[in-house]
Amino acid sequence: MRRLAILALLAWAGLSHPALAPASAVGLPSEMLRDPAQEERARSIGRELRCLVCQNQSIEDSEADLARDLRRIVRERIAAGESDRAVLDYVHDRYGDFVLLRPPFSLATALLWGMPVLALGGGGLALLLLRRRQGARPEPAPLTPEERARLAALEDDPAR
Repeated sequence: MRRLAILALLAWAGLSHPALAPASAVGLPSEMLRDPAQEERARSIGRELRCLVCQNQSIEDSEADLARDLRRIVRERIAAGESDRAVLDYVHDRYGDFVLLRPPFSLATALLWGMPVLALGGGGLALLLLRRRQGARPEPAPLTPEERARLAALEDDPAR
C-alpha cells in the first residue's frame, strides 16, 4: 500500500511539472480565445504551422517556447479580426517556407520531393547498364592444340 501511494505521488508530481506535461496540455485556458469559433480557427491555423524548434510538430502540438509565442501571435491576429490567409501570410513572411507544414510548390520543393525518385531511377539505370555490360562479354578463345596437350598432361600427373 505504501509503494502504491509513493507511485501515485510520483506520477502526480511528474504530470504537474510543465516540462513533463502531456501534449494535450497545450491548450491552456489562459492561451485560448473566448470565442469558440475563433479558437477553432486559431487551432486550424496552428496545425498548418511547423514548430521551428521541434520541426516535425505543428505549433499546436509543441510545448516549445517559440511554439507558444507563435500560438499567441496567431490568436492575437485572429482576435484583431484578420482572415486565416492574412494570419498565415504574416507568419510566413517572417519565417519563410520552413514554417509551413505544407510549403508551396517551387523548384526547391520539387527537387526535394523528386530526389528519391531520381536516385532510384539513376541506381536502376546503373544496374541495367552493368548487367548489359556483363552480358556482352566475349566468349573465351578456344584452346590451342599445345594448351590441350599441356592440360591433358596436368590431368594425368599423379603427383598432383
